[in-house]
Amino acid sequence: MSPELNPYIQAFDEPRAPELETLGGKGASLVSMTAVGMPVPPGFVVTTASFDAFVEEAGIAQEIATLLADIDADNMTEVDRVAAAIREDLCSRPVPALVRTAVVQAYAALMEQCGAEVPVAVRSSATAEDLPDASFAGQQDTYLWLTGLPAVTEHIRKCWASLYTARAIIYRLKNNIPNAGLSMAVVIQKMVNARVAGVAITMNPASGDRSKITIDSSWGVGEMVVSGLVTPDNIMLDKVTLQVVSEYIGDKHAELVPDAVSGALIEREVPAERAEIRSLTDDELRAVAQMAKRAEKHYKCPQDIEWALDADLPDGENLLLLQSRPETVHSHGTSGQKSAAPGTPTQEGKTTTPATGFDLSSITSSLMGPGK
Repeated sequence: MSPELNPYIQAFDEPRAPELETLGGKGASLVSMTAVGMPVPPGFVVTTASFDAFVEEAGIAQEIATLLADIDADNMTEVDRVAAAIREDLCSRPVPALVRTAVVQAYAALMEQCGAEVPVAVRSSATAEDLPDASFAGQQDTYLWLTGLPAVTEHIRKCWASLYTARAIIYRLKNNIPNAGLSMAVVIQKMVNARVAGVAITMNPASGDRSKITIDSSWGVGEMVVSGLVTPDNIMLDKVTLQVVSEYIGDKHAELVPDAVSGALIEREVPAERAEIRSLTDDELRAVAQMAKRAEKHYKCPQDIEWALDADLPDGENLLLLQSRPETVHSHGTSGQKSAAPGTPTQEGKTTTPATGFDLSSITSSLMGPGK
């Protein structure tokens, strides 16, 4: 079977349609953006066919359905028990040989494309997430800064299992999302050596004004923003002229950067002369805004994008689009807390910056990693 026809994996740049039922929300978005020439870091998707084959060969589909039948979302003891039982099954059963072979080959091809073995993010991509009418982001896990095939395959399985955390089960029950036919794809994507990172929303999230673009940015990897340790710059632009309407310079006193020696992220102090200036130049600000507009035009609805400026790439080629999803901040207004460490799960939810009240999407998912 040729790699491009393999049902178990799909590279971002393959000439195949980005189907939600095959790639999940994140995977379909990344493949779609790559196909129209948006600057997406390379990667591949372990498709829902892999998960389905795993569940079928393990013979646990009926067991999962039975455990979930008539479960009460308000009975946390019961939900925890069911979630633990399902996850134990998913983490202990063997993976089909054809699925494993497909993943091994796709990972080797990605490392060859990158020119070396580089860190990757392993991200869950469920078929019910990132829909226009449901803010599903955050219900499964993302694992960061993973190096080597054993770590990647281990965390693919953990992403599969995260489809049945107590939190995810309760979310689906309370939002009337059926478990029947639910599947999980997993995104494997090169991490980015972020000099500056942030989000952009193609509206004013406080008012819903679609004539504006709102950008948050800070130095280094975005995790310190998400955890509330630094306050990002917050800039609002006119969507047509790209003129700055308002700006707030945040307290960016520290940054997280990848350390090639330790293979981990380190926190370092940002000198005052850099902490007190805007983290994006005028040209960079316009470039982020233009990329956000391209995403909105492509998807035909307001977008909430994640972006980063890669320190390894030259100016003009260093702005990367990491994620684009339908904007749900203004209409749904969810909130949550997120933390991350190399190789540990993060919940891709949202948190609020104290200075602006801007509901900030998670921006850590693929922002870390020194590889070129």
